[in-house]
Amino acid sequence: MKGSILVIGVFGIGCLCGYAGLVPSAVTDSDIATWFLYLLMFQVGISIGSDVSKMRLIASSFSMKMFLLPLGTMVGTLVFSALASFFLGRWSVPDCLAVGSGFAYYSMSSILITDLKEAAYGVQAAAELGAIALLTNILRELIGLACLPLLAKKAGPVAAMAAVGVSSMDVALPAMTRVCGQSVIPASVLHGLALDLSVPLFVSFFCSL
Repeated sequence: MKGSILVIGVFGIGCLCGYAGLVPSAVTDSDIATWFLYLLMFQVGISIGSDVSKMRLIASSFSMKMFLLPLGTMVGTLVFSALASFFLGRWSVPDCLAVGSGFAYYSMSSILITDLKEAAYGVQAAAELGAIALLTNILRELIGLACLPLLAKKAGPVAAMAAVGVSSMDVALPAMTRVCGQSVIPASVLHGLALDLSVPLFVSFFCSL
């Protein structure tokens, strides 16, 4: 949770610096944003590949039924994201679907949306949609973490995993383990990993519509 709050703070400082004209124009170039995205993807690959213990735990407890968990999260998230477009007249259904496709992975989804929508919407509108993606997915993680114990108790671990999205494999995993027990670790990690890998695919697809 502290990390998410820190991200919001850094984002706010960035907005203020950009508004005040304190950032050189070269830094705001879209090519630089793309390279930051590549670096982020590289870091994700390192994170997944280096955590051998988690990968072994998933492999040893593997079940095809586990894939129903991220699938359910994806379907539920996208359905309600599409419905949100009826209340947000400015943004289309694909725009809202692109935002929802972050699945609480705020850093990647916001950069991707800003970069991919710039050609169609212009710099300002693309940045606004990217900011919406950032804040929406940060709030999803924060609210999911805050409500995790209640969700796990009232609706079960599956609901708790779905609420926190991608975070079920890292940030929310200690809380998931404490509330639901060690037995949920394989499913929780696989759930987060599947969502993690789907983010660039879904966001890119919906941004192209």
